[in-house]
Amino acid sequence: MSATTPVRRLTVTDVARMFADGERIAMLTAYDYPTARLLDEAGIPLILVGDSVGQVILGYESTVRVTLAEMLHHTKAVVRGSARALVVADMPFLSYATPDVALTNAGAFLREAGAQAVKIEGGVRSARVIETLVKAGIPVMGHIGLTPQAINAIGRVRVQGRTREAARALLGDALAVQEAGAFAIVLELVPEQLARAITERLRIPTIGIGAGPGCSGQVQVITDLLGFSDYSPRHARRYADLRATILAAVGAYAADVAAGTFPGPEQTVRMDDEVLADVLGRSALDRAGEAGSGAGDAPAGIPLDRDL
Repeated sequence: MSATTPVRRLTVTDVARMFADGERIAMLTAYDYPTARLLDEAGIPLILVGDSVGQVILGYESTVRVTLAEMLHHTKAVVRGSARALVVADMPFLSYATPDVALTNAGAFLREAGAQAVKIEGGVRSARVIETLVKAGIPVMGHIGLTPQAINAIGRVRVQGRTREAARALLGDALAVQEAGAFAIVLELVPEQLARAITERLRIPTIGIGAGPGCSGQVQVITDLLGFSDYSPRHARRYADLRATILAAVGAYAADVAAGTFPGPEQTVRMDDEVLADVLGRSALDRAGEAGSGAGDAPAGIPLDRDL
């Protein structure tokens, strides 16, 4: 594309085209302006402002603690930092308990924060909410399998759909989300074979996280991918070790400050010495005035504790 061609933000229609063309879809989370800029520049087509922000950025013990105001705040930053990617905002816990509540809150993500779509957890139980939003013109991405907002009911993080009954329930959830009008669906912590079977039976793309390579695309938490922590989930692959890089950089900075080698000449600005002398009352004119003063006069120069 030429430098004069305006950048166009992707839409759910583009996602459908990618899926129809057999193109695997890469999605990553972002929670701030600088990260969104980098992901956009790298060509990531979908950016998820995940409620995982609660754990990886805000320090909460689970996503349940994340508020609507916090999600709107981070979504606005990601939208400002991106120009091409389709930005999907996670709707936090209890922000879509009923269709009416969901409509109000989802509308805020599009109208106030500038997102292009929202993501909602739950299959059959959330189908009515998804249908209401889609009919109102709000694109929805579904999310089944492990649903982190239900962690207090699930008990712990674990793979979903291992048994016959659970697997059939997940397939029913996926079909319900599709029929409700979602444009895509996240499959989290689902056995590889089941995720592949669900993907083969849907007309919309599946985005896997811990669900094997058979999905239409993949999503990862950006801090897992970049290695911000000494812990890495099994489903994640580290493509960098920024924890070690940051620790080394910060340690080197602290050592330079302690040694007095930072800031150096390259980071320091100087002024004209004659101008400084004039400011402090030590110019030739000030010295001439001092020579004509009596012995009882105050010393020449401007007291540094005086309000200039």
